[in-house]
Amino acid sequence: MGRSWIRPLLSGALLLALVGAVNAQSNAQSFAWWKSEQFQKEVGLTAEQCARIDNVFQTALPRLRQGKEELDKQETELSRLIETNADEALVTKQVDRVEAIRASLNKTRTLLLLHERQVLTPDQLVRFKAAHDKWVQDHPRPPRPGDHDAHKQY
Repeated sequence: MGRSWIRPLLSGALLLALVGAVNAQSNAQSFAWWKSEQFQKEVGLTAEQCARIDNVFQTALPRLRQGKEELDKQETELSRLIETNADEALVTKQVDRVEAIRASLNKTRTLLLLHERQVLTPDQLVRFKAAHDKWVQDHPRPPRPGDHDAHKQY
């Protein structure tokens, strides 16, 4: 049986958990799935597993926040260069900076997913998928800028 569903599954969960944290929101409504009693019960998480997952997340969080802050700063600079019709070489150099930071942030997220996944048993991964799918269905995400088809902009 293939495992192609694991990465998208954990990516979705991670994004839910990171939405508030990476954006430095202190909103208690940020969704840390491993802290949810419902997820703990449905997935069969032990207290030790919850603590281990939280440790993985808390260890990565400063790097994610720092990377997000740097990405925002460099994207702002890129926007400024574009708005001022800067030389294409300068814009290209700034795009390279932005994309390098974005790649580093994605690498950190992927490794976080791997480390979280390593805490769960195969059976728990299956149960997590079911619980996550139900949560997504019950909590649809409102559209955000950039969610639409890029070709519709023109």
